[in-house]
Amino acid sequence: MLQNELKEFLDAKVVQYNNAKFIDSDPIQIPHRFSLKEDIEIAGFLTATISWGNRKSIINNANRMMNLMGNSPFDFIMNHKESDLEGLQNFVHRTFNGTDLIQFIKSLNHIYKHHVGLEHVFALKAEKHSLQNSISYFKSIFFEIEHTSRTQKHISDPIKNSAAKRINMFLRWMIRNDHAGVDFGIWKKLSPSQLSCPLDVHSGNVARKLGLLTRKQNDSKALAELDASLRNLDPHDPVKYDYALFGLGVFEGF
Repeated sequence: MLQNELKEFLDAKVVQYNNAKFIDSDPIQIPHRFSLKEDIEIAGFLTATISWGNRKSIINNANRMMNLMGNSPFDFIMNHKESDLEGLQNFVHRTFNGTDLIQFIKSLNHIYKHHVGLEHVFALKAEKHSLQNSISYFKSIFFEIEHTSRTQKHISDPIKNSAAKRINMFLRWMIRNDHAGVDFGIWKKLSPSQLSCPLDVHSGNVARKLGLLTRKQNDSKALAELDASLRNLDPHDPVKYDYALFGLGVFEGF
């Protein structure tokens, strides 16, 4: 396809998938249960953290996390007692277990008490066309308190060549205002033009078939290549094409 034909094709797929119907089958439905900004971002962050594997399992376990926190995640983060954390011990989603969840609760508490909040931390190291250094900085802040070493693997670091799919997805949720009721757009310190595509098996395979990506591994180098291709299509909102790539891969078997 020529560039203008490709853009027209993908723009149509964005319209097809970037709408409220998408929510029903996607983990983004979990933060959509809330209205308070901090509840949305905490629910979104924890849900994105366990977003690998079977989507039904992701949604069920994310719901379980919210239930364990009394369906008031921000209040739980800020006001829990040590005894409250005992109820989290039996949580498990694949390799993310109760020990990891408890560490996440403690690190989030630290961020809100001592670093203003999630949006502020991610905004500090933001670059004009990238948030990858922001993600790396966020990880350093997240684990600056005493922590279990096993939990570090659950936050990716682009500086160590990770595509950081789950955090890039979370950032899309928070920053991109799609005017369609899916992405929230509640973070105002950052712009959709800075976002990177949540690169996974589905979006990567479709991107290669469409000539948007040549690198075979789904790593930070591939993400940079895909970002450049998507910015050529729309420099202001490049990550809207995540809907097209994901929809083509998951729902259409493209």
